[in-house]
Amino acid sequence: MVTRTRNRITFSPRRAALRLVGAAALLALAACNPTSVGGLSGQSVNPNKTVQIALLVPNGSGRESDALLARNLENAARLAIADQTNAKIDLRVYDTAGTPQQASNAAIAAVNDGAKIILGPLYAEAANAAAVAIAGTNTNVLAFSNNASIAGGNLFILGPTFENTANRLVNYGRQIGKTNILIAHAEELAGQVGRDAIISAANRNGATITGVESYPFSQDGINNAARRISATVKETGADTLFVTAGPESDLPFLMTALPERGLGMDIQLMGLTRWSSQPQSLALPGLQGGVFTLPDQALERNFAARYQAEYSERPHPIAGLSYDGIAAIGALLAQGRSDALTSPSLTRQSGFVGTQGIFRLMPDGTNERGLAVAKIENNQVAILDPAPKNFSGAGF
Repeated sequence: MVTRTRNRITFSPRRAALRLVGAAALLALAACNPTSVGGLSGQSVNPNKTVQIALLVPNGSGRESDALLARNLENAARLAIADQTNAKIDLRVYDTAGTPQQASNAAIAAVNDGAKIILGPLYAEAANAAAVAIAGTNTNVLAFSNNASIAGGNLFILGPTFENTANRLVNYGRQIGKTNILIAHAEELAGQVGRDAIISAANRNGATITGVESYPFSQDGINNAARRISATVKETGADTLFVTAGPESDLPFLMTALPERGLGMDIQLMGLTRWSSQPQSLALPGLQGGVFTLPDQALERNFAARYQAEYSERPHPIAGLSYDGIAAIGALLAQGRSDALTSPSLTRQSGFVGTQGIFRLMPDGTNERGLAVAKIENNQVAILDPAPKNFSGAGF
């Protein structure tokens, strides 16, 4: 059963913030400071009866992009529910208009209606507001954001994080003897968050940061910084250049400018974003030989094919997060335990299998996903190290 609930309480327009618009721009960063909600456990359930789940989607903002995202998230959740053979789920959908105030209202309404757990919302500010609003009700929230700064307490994030990607690549670099890293990032929020993720990954994996170079988020800024970045690679003895650039924005300019200004092919290039999301990026001269991460390609293709067969359109890149949330909840309910939706159960070490491979929720509210390491070679993508199938193998 799927019930749509609309909250008609009026609200003020949302403050300006970075918006989540696609797979390579998943970082919907909050403009407010996250609020701690404490170490909540989660509601108990009767697994032999139907369990009510609230899905919070960004419908109602008046933006076509939000309506598209809302439809995809709801469709994917329905697809996941249809796959649950040992769990009874009553999904109720609430519109948030993509705003913190409306998300807060929707979360309160959902809990009052009997929701045992909340899936969504999408944007970081809205997710933070929803979790804080119901902090006293012992209800966990599985948000679609990938902003690690809002995670914790009763708020878990499902979106793939920079920290996860950086850790996978730095770990792989250590295996092939590349441990001296120079970071190059744009002087904007996503670039700075990416920089910090790389530094943390280096510290965890015994790598050395030889330097950090930044550049203005503009074509002229990149062109002017490229010679300096190339020179710093040589001066510091770095064997790896780790960039935060995205294929929809600064990556094409950076990877054209760097080879033209002296960056040699002997340096190992690593990337924090999914370079292949824009096929034309594969022909960039500076990317040849570079490595980045991909999810489990077989599972990703399977989900896309099933979604298209059911809804006659390809899924939005983030639709799978909604499926993953339902899949995790369903797997826990199928165990027949009353504590299925509590934090200890949600963070089980073995994790879950989702639309892009294995994933698990961490006690700090972030997540870890199994990723493959891929290389661009002759303008094509080659898998160097496959995505792990469990959390006891290589890559973790």
